[in-house]
Amino acid sequence: MVWIQKELQLPRFGKGFHAITRHIVEALPELKSIRVGLLHIFIQHTSASLTINEAADPDVADDLHQVFDRLAPEDLPYRHTVEGRDDMPAHVKTTLSDCSLIVPVRNGRLALGTWQGIFLCEHRRNNSGRHLILTLYGEKEPT
Repeated sequence: MVWIQKELQLPRFGKGFHAITRHIVEALPELKSIRVGLLHIFIQHTSASLTINEAADPDVADDLHQVFDRLAPEDLPYRHTVEGRDDMPAHVKTTLSDCSLIVPVRNGRLALGTWQGIFLCEHRRNNSGRHLILTLYGEKEPT
């Protein structure tokens, strides 16, 4: 069994839902050697989140972004406003989604479904980039 942990700094993304599966796989070349295991992905932020959703049609990401903006609009009378109008709605959106994901690993690949991808849910217009902690645990292919 092997444990591998890495920090991944994502490129700066604007507000919205952004496919990041490729970034994660590229950061973990060791993934190819894992026969069976788990990848835990944790985002170190309170105004962005993670989700697994359909990656085949970009309209899905756009629609999710629109729904989240309607669920937590900027014009509510929030008390926490010191970091800008979009900060408290970002915290609400993060609460409605996830700060971590667990993805099975099978035969050197993420065992995502045919249409699934991993997304960064960026809830702020301005950010300094996002950091993920990637923890891979599994059994290596026999050598």
